[in-house]
Amino acid sequence: MIRTRKWFSLIAVALAVIVADQVTKALVVANLVLYESWAPVDSLRHLFTVTRVHNTGAAFGLFPDGGAFFALVAVIVVGIVIYFYRTMPDEMPLIGIALGLQLGGAMGNLIDRLRQGYVVDFLDFKFWPVFNIADSGIVVGTLSLLALMWWQERRAARKNQDGPPTNPPPEEKPSSVS
Repeated sequence: MIRTRKWFSLIAVALAVIVADQVTKALVVANLVLYESWAPVDSLRHLFTVTRVHNTGAAFGLFPDGGAFFALVAVIVVGIVIYFYRTMPDEMPLIGIALGLQLGGAMGNLIDRLRQGYVVDFLDFKFWPVFNIADSGIVVGTLSLLALMWWQERRAARKNQDGPPTNPPPEEKPSSVS
C-alpha cells in the first residue's frame, strides 16, 4: 500500500503540472498572437505581463534551434527521475513531490517540442526571461530537492554527532588486598 501511495504522489503532482502547463499554454495561444502582451493588472504592466513567445532552444532562449536535442534531453531526464524515484525509500514522500514537479515540467515542455517543435513561454516578469508553468515546475522541483537533500544531510550529521546512547563504564571497585 505504501508503495502505491509513493507512486501516486509522484504521478499526481506530475499530472497536475502537465495539465496546468498545457491548459495555460492553450489559453495563451488561443488569445494572443506571437509577441503580443496582455497585462492582467494594468497598473502592474511595467512588472508583469502575459507575453506569447516561442522558444526553440533551452532555458532563457539559449541555443536556439536545438529543439530536437532538448527533446532528447527531456526524455533522458524523465528516465532518470523515474529511476531515481524507484530507488528512494518509501518513507520520503516530499521527495516524490519535488520529483513530480520536475517530471511534470519536463513532460510539459517535451509535449510542446514534439507537437510543435518549440515551447510556448508566456510569464513575463520583465526583469527575467519569459517562462511557463513547466519551467516553474522544473525550477521549484529542483530547488525543493536540493533543500530536502540538504535537510536530510544535516539531520544525518546531527544524528551521527549525537551518537548512540552510551552507558558510562562501570565504576571499578577497589580490590581488597589481604
